[in-house]
Amino acid sequence: MELNISELLKEKKAERKLDLIIQEDGLYDGMEYIKLLRPISFVGILSKVENDFTLKGKVQGVLELICSRCIEKFSYGLDITIVEKFTNVYKENEDDETIFIEDNVIDISQVVQNNIILTLPIKRLCKQNCKGLCQQCGTNLNKFKCQCKNHDIDLRLAKLKDMFFTD
Repeated sequence: MELNISELLKEKKAERKLDLIIQEDGLYDGMEYIKLLRPISFVGILSKVENDFTLKGKVQGVLELICSRCIEKFSYGLDITIVEKFTNVYKENEDDETIFIEDNVIDISQVVQNNIILTLPIKRLCKQNCKGLCQQCGTNLNKFKCQCKNHDIDLRLAKLKDMFFTD
């Protein structure tokens, strides 16, 4: 959703309340496509002082992620706070956090998506104690117990085993 700020630029100080629903099928985080199970809602305020804009708000929604250990899909609830700064005037010593506004338009959906992607966990787990997959047969150890003999032996150190454990 693009927000035209032309009217806000005419005033020295201004504020606009935002209550948006972002209806998209999903988003791409650079590695995988993430499905939205529920539309993303954004409630916030865009405020302006001089040439600087500040967007503050709350994002809520539900995503479908894939567990890093067991490769099962699970729902992940979003409840994040966004604070972004924008400006339409280029300043030499502007910090990296400030986004430059082009054509008097702020793309709110892009800002929300970027913040969602940045807050997603790197290691996405369906539950904290997820057992993952068996390394030998691929069975989901959360659902089934496999019959594989688990020998966690580093092949590079296998000869040391013979030195200490003689049968």
